[in-house]
Amino acid sequence: MKKKILYSTLAIAILFSTFSFKSDFFEIAKQIEIFTTMFKELNMNYVDETNPAELMDTAIKAMLDDLDPYTKYWNEQDVEASKIRNAGEYTGIGASVKTVKDKIIIVEPYKDYPADKAGLKAGDEIIKIGDVTVSDFEEDAGELLKGASGTEVEISYRRQNQIKTTTLTREEIEVKAVPFFTLLDDNSGYIVLSKFNNKASSETVAALKDLKAQGANKIILDLRGNPGGLLSEAINVTNIFVPKGELITTTKSVVKKYNKEYFTKKTPIDTEIPLVVLVNGRSASASEIVAGSIQDLDRGVVIGARSFGKGLVQRPKKLTYGTQLKITISRYYTPSGRCIQALDYWNRDENNKAVRINEKDFKAFKTKNGRTVYDGGGIQPDIEMETSKFSNITTSLLQSDAIFDYGTKYYYEHQNMDVNNFKFTDKDYEDFKKFVKESGFDYETQTEKSLKKSLEVARRDKLDTDIKESYNALLATIKTSKAKGLDTYKTEIANLLTDEIVKRYSYREGLYNYYINNNPEIKKSKEILGSKSKYESILK
Repeated sequence: MKKKILYSTLAIAILFSTFSFKSDFFEIAKQIEIFTTMFKELNMNYVDETNPAELMDTAIKAMLDDLDPYTKYWNEQDVEASKIRNAGEYTGIGASVKTVKDKIIIVEPYKDYPADKAGLKAGDEIIKIGDVTVSDFEEDAGELLKGASGTEVEISYRRQNQIKTTTLTREEIEVKAVPFFTLLDDNSGYIVLSKFNNKASSETVAALKDLKAQGANKIILDLRGNPGGLLSEAINVTNIFVPKGELITTTKSVVKKYNKEYFTKKTPIDTEIPLVVLVNGRSASASEIVAGSIQDLDRGVVIGARSFGKGLVQRPKKLTYGTQLKITISRYYTPSGRCIQALDYWNRDENNKAVRINEKDFKAFKTKNGRTVYDGGGIQPDIEMETSKFSNITTSLLQSDAIFDYGTKYYYEHQNMDVNNFKFTDKDYEDFKKFVKESGFDYETQTEKSLKKSLEVARRDKLDTDIKESYNALLATIKTSKAKGLDTYKTEIANLLTDEIVKRYSYREGLYNYYINNNPEIKKSKEILGSKSKYESILK
């Protein structure tokens, strides 16, 4: 009798799971058939000639936009670019660039690489590559800068309203995960880890061993601005400082095969050396796995500002014709159980924008030593620094390129500056404020967004005429308050301006050298590492 009951139960379970699978499969097949027939009819019967490839590209992107910003369709060029990012090597001109409308802007030339050798500077606008005018090129014009090592490319560019030409010889470019490390005067080893490509852990290990050989007895690991990368390398970097067999992260998904626990597998380099990890609002993903696990395991002190808050894991899935789908497969959790995802892409507001998880909804977790930490909004540092924070106005200034453009202006107005003794003065900041005002820079506050929504509701209720005067008065008050924002957040804005300007004169390496004696976060790190009692009191 028991066997019959068992078999019946099993049969029902199989029936339901099979039905569920068939139901999902049927729905997918049905929607694909609807889309295929619609797409065919549209292309065959539309009044004007259509471009099927462009239509499909638009359809795919619109579909994925409704999920999260990390689930992406990659064409063949995107797939190759991803391989290059992870490998840390490519052939090109050796510069960070961005395409804006009808030009390619040099963001940062790398020292002693082709762009630098040809005299290109940050802020230069490439308008022609070979015989191709950038504004006439419908694809990504940045691809034209790539080519075989040793080949030449002639470019025309605009600098300070003058058109110039130069010829670059492409080279093999090595993008280092650890672009800088040095021994500080207090025997702290300072290591900058800028990305998590497949060289991240090996380069960090090499830097740590070198610094210890020089006498380093404490370490500052700088993850500020590190956007992340390979999950495996985040585990390996953490493993440098924690024992073999420690749980670093757990991934959870509705797809059971993606539910995994990731443990350290290697013999560590040093589990005792005092450690500080620096993060800010642009430290994301793999950076947060490292900072979060170091914090949860009480292995080191985290200093800076709340990190970005990306608690989602992506994996590329191969499609046909060499394309791929980079798809969010799971959420990751730190050793204490935190998911630090800051934006909820599955519960959006009326404008279809992802909602930021409210701080009152954060849940408390305990570190290995029993300290309280929270989920939901990135990694909260053990010690917060004003100079590391990014307010809304600061983020808007970065996104609008106001800080970058002022850096260009400053560089050409101060050609003989001694960068070693540079200080961004109050007079300089007043000049920046004038520059921002003349540029027409503006940004929308949350209050303004809420007011606009209220006015829309009032229009529907036919009350907008009655409240218009009060509405305009409120907007005027907000505008005045926004103007004061440049003064309110002067510390963090001036810090970013300093970084941008120093980099113009002495490259990124010079910026890190400047940090050694001038950066507030490094000064605070040295203070904490220099006091055993302070360091231990934070962790206990």
